[in-house]
Amino acid sequence: MDNAYGKSRREFLKGAGAAAASAGLATLGGLAPSRVLGANNRIRMGIIGCGERGSYDISLFRQHADVEVVAACDVYEPRRLKQQQLSGPQAQAYLDYHQVLDRQDVDAVLIATPDHWHKQVLIDAVRAGKDAYCEKPIMHSIPEGIEMVRAVKESGRVVQTGTQQRSWPHWILGKQLVDDGLLGDVTFIHTYWYQDYISNTGWTAAHPVDTSQLNWPMWLGDAPAQPFTDEKYVHWRFFWDFGGGILTDLLTHWIDAIQWYMGQPVPMTATTTGDLYIMKWQCPDTITAVYEYPGNFMVTYTGALNNGIDDGGIVFRGTKATLKIDRARLAVYSEDAPWQPDKNYPKPEIYVRSEHDGTIDHVKNFLDCVRSRKSPNANIEVGFEAARASWIGNIALKRGMKIAWDAAKETVAS
Repeated sequence: MDNAYGKSRREFLKGAGAAAASAGLATLGGLAPSRVLGANNRIRMGIIGCGERGSYDISLFRQHADVEVVAACDVYEPRRLKQQQLSGPQAQAYLDYHQVLDRQDVDAVLIATPDHWHKQVLIDAVRAGKDAYCEKPIMHSIPEGIEMVRAVKESGRVVQTGTQQRSWPHWILGKQLVDDGLLGDVTFIHTYWYQDYISNTGWTAAHPVDTSQLNWPMWLGDAPAQPFTDEKYVHWRFFWDFGGGILTDLLTHWIDAIQWYMGQPVPMTATTTGDLYIMKWQCPDTITAVYEYPGNFMVTYTGALNNGIDDGGIVFRGTKATLKIDRARLAVYSEDAPWQPDKNYPKPEIYVRSEHDGTIDHVKNFLDCVRSRKSPNANIEVGFEAARASWIGNIALKRGMKIAWDAAKETVAS
């Protein structure tokens, strides 16, 4: 069987193995060594939003000898003081993010606030001359995203958005395999993500928020005024005033990879159904979305928060082979290979393990681009396109009907 470039399948697979090794991936034959980048110029950073994700991200930045974290900002005092302490004696703590942006010695900021704050913080940051690493989803609505893209382009700043698969070695290999035609014609892609929130239901009660140390009005920002609750503060992703539920929180990662692999940045239609079966939130805890794309393929997404078996991943089904990929591994199964005894699938022709969290590579790519002024792997347009697909799914959910998307007008087709 020949691929799109006329190589034999054996030659192609040999080349894919070499590509995996050169990318620093762990194959069935063993572990490839990690790559280390030497540092040149010192980059002074501030973190805006010191919650769980922000704290993890900034810990990766601190691993670079040429990065100095000089500012930690959060509206909850215990969080900002903790990050100040972890960052060292040179770091200062701030309640108001404008104070971070006013510092002339801050080169870049990490933005890891709740979603409803992303737009204003990012726009203010790039207009203040700062480069930015902004967690996904970049926006709380499609109009917000359009405004953010415009502001970043006008500023000329480097902005990396938090879909780290774009920098993750085995995901980059997967893109190469699809581009080289190994899968044949891909017409159906299934993606999924299951998380266990049930076992964590007691966490909030066991870790009460000291509201005397929280500036709740500042946390709300431009969201409607409302009383503080632990649920809203901890699980803000599942309240419409602050987040967009399962689709923006989780699907954004996978739909970004799908649009990247398939070369189609926007769906034609979306149909979504979901409901609250367990949680006392607003956004569904169980959801299914279906997208149709130009290029003759369909994407389905299923998500639930009642258990974590299988976690999350993507299955690309082509006429020649099937690609299964997640954050732990990549596997390709040939359509014409014999099935294994007592199994309904063959042995994988390509199997690659991930060495480490791709956020490490994503942070490195951002820092490289801060120095070189090149566009990062997940630039602002990439971040917008990924989050747009998730919000199109939410629009279909709220309307309770299949919608067609007018890409030229960035709105539901009339």
